[in-house]
Amino acid sequence: MNPLFGGSTLKLGLFCTNGPGASQTLVPEAHDTAWSMSLRTAQAADRAGLEAVVPFARWKGYPENRPEHRSGRVLDPFTWAAGIAAATTDIGVFATSHAPTLHPIVAAKQAATVDHISGGRFALNVVGGWNKPELEMFGAPLREHDERYRQLDEWLQVARRLWTETDEFDFHGSFYDVVGGVSEPKPVQPAIPIMNAGGSPRGMRFAAEHADLCFVIVHSEDEAQIRDQIQGYKQMARDEFGREVRVWTHTVVVQRDTVAEAEAYYRRFSVEQQDVESVDAWMRLQAANTELMPPAVMEAMRQRFAAGAGGFPLVGTADTIADRLGMLSRAGIEGALLTWVDYDAGIADLARDVLPLLEGAGLRSPVARSAARSVLPEPAVTG
Repeated sequence: MNPLFGGSTLKLGLFCTNGPGASQTLVPEAHDTAWSMSLRTAQAADRAGLEAVVPFARWKGYPENRPEHRSGRVLDPFTWAAGIAAATTDIGVFATSHAPTLHPIVAAKQAATVDHISGGRFALNVVGGWNKPELEMFGAPLREHDERYRQLDEWLQVARRLWTETDEFDFHGSFYDVVGGVSEPKPVQPAIPIMNAGGSPRGMRFAAEHADLCFVIVHSEDEAQIRDQIQGYKQMARDEFGREVRVWTHTVVVQRDTVAEAEAYYRRFSVEQQDVESVDAWMRLQAANTELMPPAVMEAMRQRFAAGAGGFPLVGTADTIADRLGMLSRAGIEGALLTWVDYDAGIADLARDVLPLLEGAGLRSPVARSAARSVLPEPAVTG
């Protein structure tokens, strides 16, 4: 079974380790893009029993005419996923694909290949595409918002048929023409799990209809309001499509010995040392090209975007972080992707201090290490 559907009530994973992380900050301790960081953090998360490692897809950085900017230094998610899959034993491994940048025949073959490498632990995060300068680089001008989801619908139809149908098939849609479509080998899993982040009404309907894991930005810190947000999503999936979906979110984590120390560091990296150029460019792109959330809400969440792409803040002591994760779980969140400024220290702190608290609260099952773990060497921690 894919670990995404395992026993723990609250699944946990890593996010954005195929690039410089999620934080748009200038602090010197922030990670730069490096395969060595991707590898050792994925293996550390695997040993700790986390369920997922999710990359993002980025072909061009946010600031204009700055090709060297760190926001554009991102490893390709499919080849990255193949390497992570080969170097881990239990954790679920994702790739992320934007429909306009990769043909579904290619994506279907790559996905099946990584599923074989992982032994059935692969999952795919699908995105309609939103970064206008990035898409223009592909000769794929940004489509109207709802049209992006119509394209993504066709993209996913083609991929799923390639994963499941044994006979050649033709597909003639508004965006794709496939003649004699076929792809072998099929994935190990009967169905590759799909994740999608839908924030607009159209995006939410797409995710509710097609995704197994619906990825949301939590708009509030109030448990009742979060519960309403999540339950509304789940109810739409039931009422309109007769489906049960799981809702995940992402977070930014700062763990310190005291809440005051954690809050001070959060302010330091996300406000005082914010990469203002990058955040300004990111927000301009979001405001112009997506209906992810209203502009007023986006402006109010500026610090959260700088801290970790809008991730829900888990800032404080180990007890604070465990309590806030527990609150998200009570509100209906079933999976949380974690980001840090320093992933190495963050995963170590999580495994040592937070995971035992979550196990004690019944949110996490004790780690069941597979026999294959003993074959993999401990990763060397390098610069």
